[in-house]
Amino acid sequence: MLPLQISYRFLRSSLGQTIMIVLGISVGVSVQVFIGSLIGGLQDSLVQTTIGNSSQITIVREDNISDYQMLRDDIIAIEGIESVSYALDAPGTIILDDVSKPILLRGLDLELSEDIYELQEKLVEGVFPSALNEILIGKDLYEELSLSLGDTMTLEIPLVGSDTMTVVGVYDFNVSQINNLWIISALDTAQSVLELPGQVSKIEMQVDDVFMADSTATVISEEIGTEYEVSNWIDQNQELLSGLQAQGSSSIMIQVFVTISVVLGISSVLAITVIQKSKQIGILKAMGVKDKTASLIFLSQGFLLGILGAIGGVLLGLLLTYAFSTFALGPNGEPVVPLLIKPSFIMLSAVIAIISSSVASIIPARRSSKLSIIEVIKNG
Repeated sequence: MLPLQISYRFLRSSLGQTIMIVLGISVGVSVQVFIGSLIGGLQDSLVQTTIGNSSQITIVREDNISDYQMLRDDIIAIEGIESVSYALDAPGTIILDDVSKPILLRGLDLELSEDIYELQEKLVEGVFPSALNEILIGKDLYEELSLSLGDTMTLEIPLVGSDTMTVVGVYDFNVSQINNLWIISALDTAQSVLELPGQVSKIEMQVDDVFMADSTATVISEEIGTEYEVSNWIDQNQELLSGLQAQGSSSIMIQVFVTISVVLGISSVLAITVIQKSKQIGILKAMGVKDKTASLIFLSQGFLLGILGAIGGVLLGLLLTYAFSTFALGPNGEPVVPLLIKPSFIMLSAVIAIISSSVASIIPARRSSKLSIIEVIKNG
């Protein structure tokens, strides 16, 4: 306890210097916390925009899948799978009076697909299909065609034929390509229209960890056999992942820069402190304090400075994050850039600050242990 008590007294005796060091560490840690939250938010936003409400792993077969319910039971038991649904898709054309539009008919199990597409939240008008030949239509296409709920239109499927469909609801994915293209029906409607009873064209799923989708897809592929083709969002979005990795590298570079700054700053200040406190150290050694104890005094100073700076930096970083989220808002009232606070990253930033300040005190500590009592007395 003696080294800790003496180091505390040294810090208090040079209070202004101590405050400046702690403030410097705090600023560095707060920058790490804020930038980390910013980069984390950008990454999460990019991932959610790309795959948030879509299939993260998809299974297809050259022919349609008829044993899809049994296949789903096998897949849902695999570790890492969050939800599994199935769909029957086919391109077609809707015809209303003299207007025709290319569309993609998507027959979904509306209950199971809720975990993937969250259609309840995206339904902006009307109800879900409850009878054959009832459909949901995208908001953009609905407005373009000046439709009303209850309107009917002709759906033509190449090589199959045509059916009359009734609009019972309107969805909005906030993605114009989807809103203009997808016509959503219950699975039994699509099977009836396409004359494919008891069949689906794909099995869709989401996973617990989106960044493990490729390894989970490999496990699924081994489980269900080679007759099925298993694809995942990671393999299909390599460009996006490269951008995420670049952002992660930026965060690491900031941590490295802050670490170097902390080490150099504290090392320099404590080296000066050794000179300033040489008389006190000499007196302590004359009283029987060993070289090892003298070293521990300065190591303790670095440790204490690191703890104080880490605590201050985390609080300041969280305050900056809160202020940014509260005041930097777009026209819609949402933050201009979403922030994502990760407790693990905050803890890492604090630990790096404490370790850096402790390491920075090693050289001054060694110098203090080598101080000669005789030299200190000679130099006054």
